[in-house]
Amino acid sequence: MFRRYVKTALALNRSFSTTIKKQLIPNNLTTSTQSGGKDTLGRRLLSLIYPKRSAVITIRKWAEEGNPVGKYELNRIVRELRKLRRYKHALEICEWMKIQKDIKLLPGDYAVHLDLVAKVRGLASAEKFFEDLPQQLRGQQTCTALLHTYAQNKLSDKAEALMKKMSECGFLKYPLPYNHMLTLYIATGQMDKVPENNVEGAEKYFLKLKKAKIDGDWVTYSTLTSLYIKNSLFDKARSTLKEMEKRASRKARVAYSSLISLHTNMDDKDGVHRIWKKMNSIFSKMNDAEYTCMISSLVKFKEFEEAEKVYSEWETVSTTGDSRLSNLLLAAYINNDDMEKAESFYGRMVQKGIRPSYTTWELLTWGFLKLKQMDKVLHYFQKAIESVGKWEPDDRIIREVFHNLSKQRDVEGAEKLLVILREAGHVTTEIYNALLRTYEKAGKMPLIVAERMKKDTVDLNEETQELIKLTSKFCVADASSVLS
Repeated sequence: MFRRYVKTALALNRSFSTTIKKQLIPNNLTTSTQSGGKDTLGRRLLSLIYPKRSAVITIRKWAEEGNPVGKYELNRIVRELRKLRRYKHALEICEWMKIQKDIKLLPGDYAVHLDLVAKVRGLASAEKFFEDLPQQLRGQQTCTALLHTYAQNKLSDKAEALMKKMSECGFLKYPLPYNHMLTLYIATGQMDKVPENNVEGAEKYFLKLKKAKIDGDWVTYSTLTSLYIKNSLFDKARSTLKEMEKRASRKARVAYSSLISLHTNMDDKDGVHRIWKKMNSIFSKMNDAEYTCMISSLVKFKEFEEAEKVYSEWETVSTTGDSRLSNLLLAAYINNDDMEKAESFYGRMVQKGIRPSYTTWELLTWGFLKLKQMDKVLHYFQKAIESVGKWEPDDRIIREVFHNLSKQRDVEGAEKLLVILREAGHVTTEIYNALLRTYEKAGKMPLIVAERMKKDTVDLNEETQELIKLTSKFCVADASSVLS
């Protein structure tokens, strides 16, 4: 489980896609109450947080106070909101700008608007938005936005038809539409259409781009590099990696994280450190996604001291307190069977004000399961469940915890687990059977199981009845203190 967690983290060469309970505000747009800085429209809009609050009301109030409302600033705020996945507020701002007579919108603005409509209201609304646009606005940028929507919705036929139309209109003069199609084919399992399914197909694909006089972007070369690495063609990979690096820039900042990941996949430690050093010379501050990528790479190389240094730097400069970065090191320690360091690191997280997430507690639960320290397992498992509003039951972890409690003949621990699961709203026949198997293993008789199952509206099956009959021959267990 831990290896999968770290491996997944290594793939994070772009913005986080996992959901957090409270959306975070970028450092440059924090509210005045948080930073003590000047009140701005950006700070007000970014501090709304909850979707039910209105961005339009905030803009109107700002204007009524005699403050200017400029398109450039609003576009910048929309970009930040999209990064935070707060699409509703971003869409409200776009819709407000659209009806302002003194704000002149460009095709790129409508492309962003279309993408937000798709995210907030769905595909049909996005298609209608596109159809309602004047003909002169149905150009390269808005078509590409619609293509992206089709790709996200895995609609191959519509995407291919739109690509054909874009080709006829001369809109395929840059690589982004091709990249959208690659994403679509991979997502829908149409591997015969994916050039990265084989080297020859990929090289033909890039020749096709060159023939169309389209200079591949960093994503294009990243795709080809990944393919070469996958097929152990490291000389070719190094060549395309150089081309990719040439196309990385301040504007295409995310490319640097991808470069780190690709150098990592080539076991090129020097390359990883060189790119990180280059990033530090270009950017005054790294963002969370970049720290995640670098720490993940260092963990893969087992350079734990270096990973800890980068993590300490993140602690110093970041104000997000995002536990996902902390969980990378925590998972590494647990995966390395160093629970003493893992628990110490968890203490450091808490001391630094980093709020543990469900994943934090889950990692600690699995870690102590490996050591068979069931008191700590139950403690951290309960913490995990309590950290989320609604817990999605994990049958695997439940089975493992019961299995270990049964092996240790720990009926008190099994009863505690039942209480934890009941409070989480998840009690089943199998859970009661696991409890009874623990009693059987311990040679003890449980108290009023049938009555408790009835109270929990849980049915008895044949195994339950057999286990109750079997355990009724034993002495009564002293587990009354944990019965509910």
